[in-house]
Amino acid sequence: MNDLSPRTARVMPVRVPLVTRPLGLWGSLRKVRQNVLEIIPELATRQPMISGRTGARWHMVMDPQAIRRMLIEKLDDYPKSLVTKNLLRPAIGESLFIAEGAHWRWQRRAAAPVFSARNVLNLSPMMSHAADRAVSRIANAGPGAVNVADEMVTTTFEVISDVTFSGGEAFDRDGVHRAIDGYIAAAGKISLFDMLGMPDWVPRPGRVMSGGPLKEMKQVADRAIDDRKARGPAGIPDLLDLLLAGEDPETKRQMNTAELRDNLLTFIVAGHETTALTLAWSLYLCAFDQEVQNRARAEAHAVLKGRIADGADVENLPFIRKIVDEALRLYPPAALVSRTAQKPDVLGGRAVQKGDTVMIPIYALHRHKLLWDRPDSFVPDRWTDKPERFAYLPFGDGPRICIGASFALQEAVIILASLLSGFRFTPVPGKEPRPVMIITLRPEGGVWLNAEPV
Repeated sequence: MNDLSPRTARVMPVRVPLVTRPLGLWGSLRKVRQNVLEIIPELATRQPMISGRTGARWHMVMDPQAIRRMLIEKLDDYPKSLVTKNLLRPAIGESLFIAEGAHWRWQRRAAAPVFSARNVLNLSPMMSHAADRAVSRIANAGPGAVNVADEMVTTTFEVISDVTFSGGEAFDRDGVHRAIDGYIAAAGKISLFDMLGMPDWVPRPGRVMSGGPLKEMKQVADRAIDDRKARGPAGIPDLLDLLLAGEDPETKRQMNTAELRDNLLTFIVAGHETTALTLAWSLYLCAFDQEVQNRARAEAHAVLKGRIADGADVENLPFIRKIVDEALRLYPPAALVSRTAQKPDVLGGRAVQKGDTVMIPIYALHRHKLLWDRPDSFVPDRWTDKPERFAYLPFGDGPRICIGASFALQEAVIILASLLSGFRFTPVPGKEPRPVMIITLRPEGGVWLNAEPV
């Protein structure tokens, strides 16, 4: 990493208060219901690995080489934990995000061409048009404070619905969005039974994972798939066209309607939520550091001249890309991932037993004092050099790296550049966001910023 000489002493961007004393089972349960990240010991930012027992044995791994072993060398020995699968399966079934082994591999092979560089580039005009609409909404709201977190959710949902359902019959965007929010709120209710490692067939009190909104969300996807099958593609293929045409190059197998629906919902749920969070945190950080914002705006004006012509412009916005990378480091949407060891193993010189929960606390990894200079500071210029591999995991790594990473980064850069080109963002006193993770790392209370046209 670069030698990052400190500026004048200043307040740091908001951060999660990590644990400095043992919490015990009940204390951990209380914390995890409020903010999953508050169970991470502060020690995790200074040690390569820590272990303990809270009902079940667990390990937190921050050593890049041990993480490499989990994500590449012993991938099948560390599948997603039962807790993770139980939380997500009701909405996205056995899609790419949850499936394991051969069922995951054939779906990945079939879906990989969907997110090729050419296909992602072809979708950039839809991203640019959504960015323009966001600029117009903020401008029409008049001077004053704007909750850019809500605005970014609206904008990225427009993108994902446009690139998924383009040319199809109208659908209830608000209804689908409400269903997603309700689902995430219900899914995030971590149970004491989860922490005790009880079997997944034991009911979790208070967690209702089905019902009207979720059923309606699936019906919308099924109708869209059936409609597209009947009428075929029109114009530039969108995500649904590409998924319908996709096949496993080895077996020639294609996804059936249920598999298409589960993966479509995965892209909708994950694709807009995570990018919206990245943009909200990026805008918060730009408002926090006006010097960074000024540099980014100058770059946007020089390249965009008021709007983005096409996705190729993203390559000419390197500083704005650095801001996005730094926001993903400080506030990774998937800030903690959990695996269940299938076999005895040794990670970082420490024994792992079959059935142990093995976590990668990405929030702590990205702020680790042995891996990053000034880890809690906002320093986009650190991205002039690449970090150590497996020290930076906003999209995971290895064979299961997020299939939509290039889509998300292109979208974030396009929208952020458009917003910074149109407005100067400044903080609203007394309205600092609080980083809270339920399933994703959200800014509790929103990100309230003043937006002044420039």
